[in-house]
Amino acid sequence: MEQQLPLHPAEETGRPLVLLTAPQLMAPVSTHTIMRDVLIALTPALVASIVTFGLGAALVTAVSVLSCVGFEYLWCRLRKLPNTCGDLSAAVTGMLLAFNLPSTLPIYMVVIGAFVAIVMTKELFGGIGCNFANPAVVGRIFLAVAFPSAMATFMEPTGLALGGVDLVSSATPLAPAAEAHSYLQLLLGTHAGVLGETSALAILIGFIYLLVRRVITWHVPVVYVGLVALLSLCVGADPLAQVLSGGLLLGAVFMATDYVTTPATLRGRIVFAVGCALITCLIRFWGNLNEGVAYSILFMNLLVPHIDALTRNVPVGGEHREQQ
Repeated sequence: MEQQLPLHPAEETGRPLVLLTAPQLMAPVSTHTIMRDVLIALTPALVASIVTFGLGAALVTAVSVLSCVGFEYLWCRLRKLPNTCGDLSAAVTGMLLAFNLPSTLPIYMVVIGAFVAIVMTKELFGGIGCNFANPAVVGRIFLAVAFPSAMATFMEPTGLALGGVDLVSSATPLAPAAEAHSYLQLLLGTHAGVLGETSALAILIGFIYLLVRRVITWHVPVVYVGLVALLSLCVGADPLAQVLSGGLLLGAVFMATDYVTTPATLRGRIVFAVGCALITCLIRFWGNLNEGVAYSILFMNLLVPHIDALTRNVPVGGEHREQQ
């Protein structure tokens, strides 16, 4: 007489048994919680931009976030897909896009950038987890190419913007015509620039929060920023000013650490960070642009599949290739 094996719990409940590939980790972490932590980490930079540039910074940020969330909601409705706005990924994209824009940018340009980031870069390629590049980076580059004058017009505060002090047009610290800025100005962000790139202190606070929450690891930001500082020293530039200026810290902490568009292995992420640093320095020191962070991240995003293929880990028990 054959013994009947006990039913699987999934068969007892009538639920389908779903088999997924490894790794299978059980943890109270979801896309929603990760994106929520990223939004919290971005809050100090948002507060600093509002204090420095006034309510224009708050308006640009609000329009960018609402546009990104709105475009994702409309896409899901038109395509009859589950609504994914609740995972907060669109809100993070909107915040990062706003942080790459000047406070004086016309509202319609902000909406166009949000459309490029969400619809053209994210949803057309399958939604979250399927995009080939960081949506905020693509949105910024598109606006810089389509509207170069508006994207290169910055307002430098002469005091606290919320106090009603007039603002004047100015160049960024990386621009050749820019006047010298003190380290304290660069650290606090009391100079011209886009919303999220000016206050290095606010970005560092967000970086520490993400490390404590274990949302990101230190490898990519430290290797990226450290190599830029080393290369700056080699070419005779001020390494500290290069680190605190432009979008280096914002890109290294919040965009070069994106789960989807960066390599899966530690070795791959190190290669990714080194490539970003080299391209950033090439553009800054020998290119026609003052800033190269966004372009370097985009270029390395495109190489991620190849980096993953070359740096993938050997499975336990797998055969190692013989060294020549």
